[in-house]
Amino acid sequence: MLEAIISLGSLGILFGVLLAVASKAFEVQVDPKEEEIMEILPGANCGACGYPGCSAYAAAVAKGEADINDCPVGGPKLAAEIGAIMGREASFQENRITATVRCNGDNSSAPKRFEYQGIETCSAADIVANGFKGCSYGCLGLGDCVKVCEFDAIHVNDKGIAVVNEDKCVSCKKCVTACPRDIIYMDPVREFVHVLCNSYAKGPIVRSVCSVGCIACGICEKNCPTDAIIVVDNLAVINYDKCINCGLCEKKCPMNTILKA
Repeated sequence: MLEAIISLGSLGILFGVLLAVASKAFEVQVDPKEEEIMEILPGANCGACGYPGCSAYAAAVAKGEADINDCPVGGPKLAAEIGAIMGREASFQENRITATVRCNGDNSSAPKRFEYQGIETCSAADIVANGFKGCSYGCLGLGDCVKVCEFDAIHVNDKGIAVVNEDKCVSCKKCVTACPRDIIYMDPVREFVHVLCNSYAKGPIVRSVCSVGCIACGICEKNCPTDAIIVVDNLAVINYDKCINCGLCEKKCPMNTILKA
């Protein structure tokens, strides 16, 4: 009995020594700069920087593989702090983008075809008879985008349509991915004019299902002084590189589809 206890104890000590040696031999050296950066990152792990999480972004910055300005959650202040660690000057520019729900067809302007009684998600409702709304392109308002937003930046209003709070949006694009109807886009925050429709249906069809949908009349295109808006596949599209935010397209649109924030 005593010999067995001694043998087991000896084996335990031996394995402990071997594990200690192995841990030293195979230890992964972490760049001190990576650890410093990780400490000041917001820890949101939202992926807006293009990396799967804050730790991956910190590692990439420390290796010189990622820019110090790529965390939209931290903004210019964080960029300056990372720059101090890396010995680089931050040149953060206000080119932020935010989510835009390109649909204005709420319950009052885009009526339902039937009452949906299934699983309360847009993804589920979208596959039942092509959705319960008259417009097969419109926002279903069941909040798949709301559920994935970690920053409380998007909500479904009392008229049954998703709206974005630009001040809270960090451009993580999770709502874009979550929307089964692909009506959420990322637009420059400096732009104020938006076409709030994503329907590619022809004008007469749009009129029959939504009172604020784009009917591809081309009036906006004809009146734009900078050729910044054109009709493509029955839908008005804005080229923000040309747009000067004059708001003329909004004033001329007969369907009130174009809105200036």
